[in-house]
Amino acid sequence: MDKKTDIDTNDKTETNTISNENNTDNTLDLPDTPEWISRKWQEEHSSEKNSSAPKKKYVKKKNYNRLIALIIILVALIGGLIYYLYTNDNEDAAPTVTTQQSNAINIMIMGVDRRADDVGRSDTLMVLTYNPADKKASLLSLPRDTRVHIEKNDYDKINHAYAYGGHKLTKKTVEAFLNVPVDYYVMIDVHAFEKIIDAVGGVDIDVEKRMYYEDPWDDDGGLVIDLYPGKQHMDGKTAIQYVRYRDGEGDIGRITRQQKFIKAFMSQIISPSILPKLPEIIQNISSAIQTDMPIDKMISLMTDLPTVQQNGLNSTMVPGKPAYIEDISYWIPDIAKTRQLIAQNMDITLDEAAQKDTEQTITQYEKSLPKGLKMGNNSDEETSSTEEKDAKEKPVPVKNEDITVLVINSSGINGAGAEVADILKHKGFKISSVETGNTSSREHTTITANENELNCFYGMPFTCTIMSGGSPGQATVNIGLDYQK
Repeated sequence: MDKKTDIDTNDKTETNTISNENNTDNTLDLPDTPEWISRKWQEEHSSEKNSSAPKKKYVKKKNYNRLIALIIILVALIGGLIYYLYTNDNEDAAPTVTTQQSNAINIMIMGVDRRADDVGRSDTLMVLTYNPADKKASLLSLPRDTRVHIEKNDYDKINHAYAYGGHKLTKKTVEAFLNVPVDYYVMIDVHAFEKIIDAVGGVDIDVEKRMYYEDPWDDDGGLVIDLYPGKQHMDGKTAIQYVRYRDGEGDIGRITRQQKFIKAFMSQIISPSILPKLPEIIQNISSAIQTDMPIDKMISLMTDLPTVQQNGLNSTMVPGKPAYIEDISYWIPDIAKTRQLIAQNMDITLDEAAQKDTEQTITQYEKSLPKGLKMGNNSDEETSSTEEKDAKEKPVPVKNEDITVLVINSSGINGAGAEVADILKHKGFKISSVETGNTSSREHTTITANENELNCFYGMPFTCTIMSGGSPGQATVNIGLDYQK
């Protein structure tokens, strides 16, 4: 009996021990208890249960794999974010000219020549900087031949930005070039300009020389510029002739006249007879212009004009030099001086970040200049001794047969170059050669020709943007990815 009782007692004790161990495991493996705690506890206490049993190494390896995977994911996310912020489409990055706060307002002013069968051209581009605190204003003119980087279109003339993407792309291009934000834009076409000048009763201008130019193919039934030297009162129709005239002085001479006209226009609108009528005039002409500037802001600016004129309107042009790339004229800007100018206009100083950005921009710009670049003589843009003679001579109408065209196929479409060349031949143009370009460099098909020969290329059976540039009798058709006959 005693022996049996001992056996029974031992059995009960062993049973109770196992039961206690099971209860302990169940307590640690509750749903609210992390799985790794129970396993760790089991590993630490496994020697008490079975000292000879090997530890389950695979459990720790599995846990480390999860941890390593989590770290890799976090690193990838952070790396992707950094890549996106700093290397993905830097062209869209906001301008960072300075960390210094400025109350200056930058207004981009565009003069647009709209056409019936295309998007038109940007003939005039300026940035008006206004400082409300001291009531001072500065005007920076950007020559339309200025060579700048245009998003998704490589380096090109700044006025081509309008043809590629309207005022929005033009604004982005100006912001990237100057490295300052543009707060508002004002876009005026030929008809709106005439309406504005007539609304203020005309402008007094001292015409500096004889100006004559005739374009019988202009969309408005022909353009004739016929002005004589001397002071005269101009209505809208006459004023548009003065600001559009271009001769041997090129774009530089025209910018000088445009800045001169703006100062005369300011004198007119602050005259005692016009100033009280400004709010009404602005309401009437607001439909003739396209802008995102609120009317109350416009009225506020107009109200400050007398003080602005008294302080003096500082007018400058983007510094640089004329150049030719494959016989197409460009204005090569001095980026450092240009950004210093706009900073002075805004009454700010370029900080270290802005200076570093300028250095990088200059380096990229210099690398982009082609080997065939030919720098022009500054005197070419100045008044020549033969201007009076040239101004009096009427231009001879140009025929298609007088123009030689270079066709470049940058579309990647087989046969597109030959196809376009045949179209041009049937229209009477001479083809110098058909070449293959970079199949991913251009999105749009462009035609670049001398300003006096642009009208010869209107009415093409394919979508294209027609732009001015190049020598007389020479043109280039660059076929882009949008080509469809």
